[in-house]
Amino acid sequence: MIELAQTNRERCIIVGVSTRTSSREETEEYLNELALLADTAGADVIARVTQDRDRIDSATFIGKGKVEEIHTAVTEQRIQLVIFDDDLTAVQVRNLEKILECKVLDRSGLILDIFASRAKSNEARTQVELAQLQYFLPRLTRQWTHLSKQFGGIGTKGPGETQIETDRRMIRAKISHLKEKLERISQQRVTQRKGRLHHTRAALVGYTNAGKSTLLNFLSGSDVFVEDRLFATLDPTTRIVQLGPSIQILMTDTVGFIRKLPHHLVASFKSTLEEITEADILLHVVDVASKTFEEQISVVNDTLAELGAAEKPTLMVFNKIDVLADRTVLQAVAEGYPNRVFISATRGINILGLKDEVLRVLEAEFAEETVRIPQDQQKLISQLHSAGEVLERTYEDAEVILRMRIHRKDRERIANLLQKK
Repeated sequence: MIELAQTNRERCIIVGVSTRTSSREETEEYLNELALLADTAGADVIARVTQDRDRIDSATFIGKGKVEEIHTAVTEQRIQLVIFDDDLTAVQVRNLEKILECKVLDRSGLILDIFASRAKSNEARTQVELAQLQYFLPRLTRQWTHLSKQFGGIGTKGPGETQIETDRRMIRAKISHLKEKLERISQQRVTQRKGRLHHTRAALVGYTNAGKSTLLNFLSGSDVFVEDRLFATLDPTTRIVQLGPSIQILMTDTVGFIRKLPHHLVASFKSTLEEITEADILLHVVDVASKTFEEQISVVNDTLAELGAAEKPTLMVFNKIDVLADRTVLQAVAEGYPNRVFISATRGINILGLKDEVLRVLEAEFAEETVRIPQDQQKLISQLHSAGEVLERTYEDAEVILRMRIHRKDRERIANLLQKK
């Protein structure tokens, strides 16, 4: 991955723009989130700048006057980095860095930097490196000299466009290699999931820092890494969760989503996010104490739709009720989201209620059936084992009696198999 070693925290300014489609209040909320992202990346926000514009300036995004204002602050306050809450073009970055005389980063670049620092496993590091290269490829400038360490001296063969074109060819080759590597990893994940076919699977989804890992720890008694920072979890973690005396499910903690999550990042993490598409039920964890929780829900729903998981049975889990200042919010939420439960994962409030709701949703999705098959129909018996969860297998005369737990989407398939016997 493209990682620059940092010994000290950087001083930065964050910049947000209000347009016809966004209010000043929304811009301030977005900057609050950007400040959290900057803190997670290792930067201290010294100042924030907001601007109202009818349209974005194609050369500098915010206009020459505002750029000069920021340049003055950069000089006076020894700023090392300016971060914009929106994506910038290569031209805008080049023009801004020339005027401001410091590093300029946009929201997507900042998120990618955080993912690079948080990725631990080989798969996560590969996914982030691919997303970084795809993001930076159209943004190459003559300042792209730090790639020499990763690509064997690139940038030493000539100035200007020759160097940039050489970099581009090498980056495209690297992207192709990483895609092949991720495809192999994806196949390995398919093999791993085959061993879980006969288990009911749930996936925790939600906005970053909503409390998914804390909830998984409480439900499973495990020690998944938890930190009050954005994107503490990148690699999916699966644990056994006991819902009742004889009922277990596999629950997977997945990477959190965020507003304007870079498209390349979603695409690169496809093999990881397949845990969501393969799940029988989704637990959408929401930080109900956040002022923007409704928008966060919308962001998560949009991402699930992009992954093709929007129609999955979903239970809304409104977390952090213990820190909610205005308790009247819960009544409004209850009316707007009938399929929901209120909890505190940190304090263990209403966890039994959560388990009951998960069981209720699962019971609506699954049904138990008992089928009798002649013992000589081994191929059919094998097909039934792969089509549903066999809870009990007994023998009577020349027949095998299977008590099965069948998902509603597989009922027609099993009925067709039985008709052919």
